[in-house]
Amino acid sequence: MDRPRFRAVFLHPRFWLLWLGLGLLWLVTQLPYRALLTIGRLLGAGMYRVAGDRRRIAARNLELCFPEKSAKERKRLLKENFASTGIAFFEMAMSWWWPKPRLARLAHVEGLEHLKQAHLEGKGVILMALHFTTLEIGAALLGQKHTIDGMYREHGNLLFDFIQRRGRERHNLDSLAVERDDVRGMLKLLRAGRAIWYAPDQDYGAKQSIFVPLFGIQAATVTATSKFARLGKALVVPFTQERLADGSGYRLVIHPPLTDFPGETDEIDCLRINQWVEASVRECPEQYLWTHRRFKSRPAGEPKLYEKRRR
Repeated sequence: MDRPRFRAVFLHPRFWLLWLGLGLLWLVTQLPYRALLTIGRLLGAGMYRVAGDRRRIAARNLELCFPEKSAKERKRLLKENFASTGIAFFEMAMSWWWPKPRLARLAHVEGLEHLKQAHLEGKGVILMALHFTTLEIGAALLGQKHTIDGMYREHGNLLFDFIQRRGRERHNLDSLAVERDDVRGMLKLLRAGRAIWYAPDQDYGAKQSIFVPLFGIQAATVTATSKFARLGKALVVPFTQERLADGSGYRLVIHPPLTDFPGETDEIDCLRINQWVEASVRECPEQYLWTHRRFKSRPAGEPKLYEKRRR
């Protein structure tokens, strides 16, 4: 996919309101980091009050995944999760617009040697990530240390798509954006020894998934991780990131490559992935993207786990 380029159409009046919003966001993002954390938490508190559907989805997910917690504990976790989501809004802008040296000071990276070793050996890497609220800034910070390509879905708004892609790709001067459905393109890059960010932790429908447990619940889990690793002759390297509670930045961890992967069956691989997902989420559950209906798809005959959206 070619690099994003400015187009004259972006000056059309229909984009003026978005330009205004982006300009205001750019101004706010110039504030000190700790101030942005505070503003983000306030934004998250407001979202908690007005985003009723998303709040109910997140609350239901926490109820399903943490039945051992009390209702009071889950509500506290829910509010913290919305605070983290509010902060993520400014982390996105920081990733796009902060000077690279300023952004780099927030990174605490562990395990970079695993990516470097794979690169030396000419092996492709599936950088297996998760949908944490910190995913945007995590990818940006890692991109300053090692070139990573990313799965990409074009945004419906042309201007926002341009700003988003330019902001993401500036940290990797030779990175490539791969359309999410471009399987051949992804395999070609893996065979060429490149590292591709990929997150297998969402519900993409039963058609391309199998059901294996996640937090004790049968969850539709994509088998693509195994297929990409096998056909792309690539390593699967887990990657996690965490916003540090002391306000010093982010802990990025590149874990050792999975051994004996792919395994004997897709079921074994998917269960192994879900066990890793669960363990990683339990380490900082308040920073996970709980507003996604992870258990939307159900095995035949099982009831729906979410209430219908309210109009």
